[in-house]
Amino acid sequence: MQNKEFEIIGKRLFTEGLVGGNFGNMSIRSKNGFYVTPSGSYLDEPCDLKFVSDDGKPESGSSSEWRVHYKAYSMTDASAIVHAHPAMSVAASFYFDEIVPIDSEGKMLCPIIPVVSGEPGTDKLAENIGLALKKSPVAIARGHGTFVTGNSLKEAYLMTSIAEHACKIIYLTGGFGGRSL
Repeated sequence: MQNKEFEIIGKRLFTEGLVGGNFGNMSIRSKNGFYVTPSGSYLDEPCDLKFVSDDGKPESGSSSEWRVHYKAYSMTDASAIVHAHPAMSVAASFYFDEIVPIDSEGKMLCPIIPVVSGEPGTDKLAENIGLALKKSPVAIARGHGTFVTGNSLKEAYLMTSIAEHACKIIYLTGGFGGRSL
């Protein structure tokens, strides 16, 4: 299955520098499971999406983060998930256990961003991100990247961008242990 929205959102993620190379992944909920980008895919190019069933059986070639998407869908009512590797969000994750935005959009739309641990592609990360996404639409895997839920890929992308902006503002105001430009 292909879906044009994946390519559109993937291009936005690349344009804003929220992903690089073939990092990151996206998914949308569907009847009896969800569709996720394949492992190693470039998010700004068309791709054949992989299906993961409601009982946790991934189609061969599914993203290595399918477990996180699976857990997030089982613990939230999200319709879409974007996982990106935005640099400032990742950097902030080394300094904070939760990020409290100070900019107006961040305070309004994601007032607390949990930061959790777990190695990429593991059940531990899936569990920790799932629990965090029950509390906030945005969570950060320490040293790895953001996982964001939404009613659509567009909404999840927008929240990814807002979280990254919030982390940039914190950095620029000296919030990373007094370090700034």
